[in-house]
Formats: sequence, structure tokens, C-alpha cells
Amino acid sequence: MANGLFITIEGPDGAGKTTVLNELFPRLQMIAKKEIIKTREPGGVLIAEKIRQIILNPDHRQMDERTEALLYAAARRQHLVEVIMPALNEGKIVICDRFVDSSLTYQGAGRRIGMKEIAQINEFATEGLEPDFTLYLDVDSDTGLRRIQNHRKKDIDRLDLEGLEFHQRVRHAYLKLAEENPVRIHRIDAKMSLQEVVESSFSAIVESNPTFFKRGE
Repeated sequence: MANGLFITIEGPDGAGKTTVLNELFPRLQMIAKKEIIKTREPGGVLIAEKIRQIILNPDHRQMDERTEALLYAAARRQHLVEVIMPALNEGKIVICDRFVDSSLTYQGAGRRIGMKEIAQINEFATEGLEPDFTLYLDVDSDTGLRRIQNHRKKDIDRLDLEGLEFHQRVRHAYLKLAEENPVRIHRIDAKMSLQEVVESSFSAIVESNPTFFKRGE
């Protein structure tokens, strides 16, 4: 039985997840009671990174929706067995940029495959592993897409190219998940300044997981 702590960071495109995590991580390292590692999905290990390249390549616009969902689940499985589960079994803290919630919202709602169907695929892939705590960075779709256009012009991926309605479905699904899982998912207003988002995120993680982080530092 895993005895570590599994934290995920979620949010629509343009919410600033990766930037926030990069700011948070060194601060969390300073007060973590156990070793803490950061990773990402899809990716984190060689095989999963190769699958990531296939999924997100903007030249692969013909990819079927279910193919996309299965590739995400496959990448997740490999990442899980190579990185996440070994670390948790050793009692470490794992903080991951995206996990199953991303598949539920992007493929389940965004692609209209169905959140129940995506949950079933990922139940098989993860053997039921769920995060202990999820930080959800919330931003409206207009703002998120504008940020992508302004800051990621050279790194636009296949999902970034989807229209506004797709991204709105994703965000609404995230809000639904947050409403249905109030204990696990903590919502942060990602329209605040970066410093405010980082401070709010830091406080939420530390205060919600006192067994793993020193307080008052």
C-alpha cells in the first residue's frame, strides 16, 4: 500500500500550471518532510514522452478521438509504473502536472466521448489510483486561449488548435469535477497575478497536507 502523498495540478490550457509548478516546487522542497519529486503527463518517462509527441503533434489532426484517449491512458500507465507508484511506495511526495482529471475533461467532455467512458479506460490503466490532493487552476476559456496565443506561439500543440467551444466544454467539466470532489480538489482563481496564484497554491497544499509539510516556514 502506497504511503506517500500524490498531488496533481490541473487546469485548462492557459491556466499557467507548468509556470506555477516551477515556482512552487523549490519552495515546497524547503519544507517537505519527505523527498518530493515533480513530473508531468503525458510524459515523465521515455515511452510516455514519445507517446506525448504523437498525441500533441499539430500535424496529426486526423487522429481519432478514441485513439487519442487510449494513447493518453497508455502513456499514463507507463508513467505510473515507472515513476509514480515506486515513489509513493517509498513514502515520497509526488507532484504531477496533469493526471486522470485531464482525460475526463479533455477527452470525456471536450471530445464528447463521455466522462464515464474515459473513467473506465483510466480505471484499467491506473488500477484505481487517485490523487490525494488536486490543485485546480481555473481560468475562463477566452483568457486561457489569449495567453496561449501571446506566450506560446512557437509551441502551439494539437489541442491548443481546438476552437473556443471545445475549451469551454473542458473548463465546465473541470468545474463539475471540482464541485463533485470538494475534499480532493482545491480551486484557485488563475486570473490573479502569478505571485498571488503561487501564494494561494502554496498555502492550499501545505495547509491541506500537514503530515508531509512543515508549517510556519
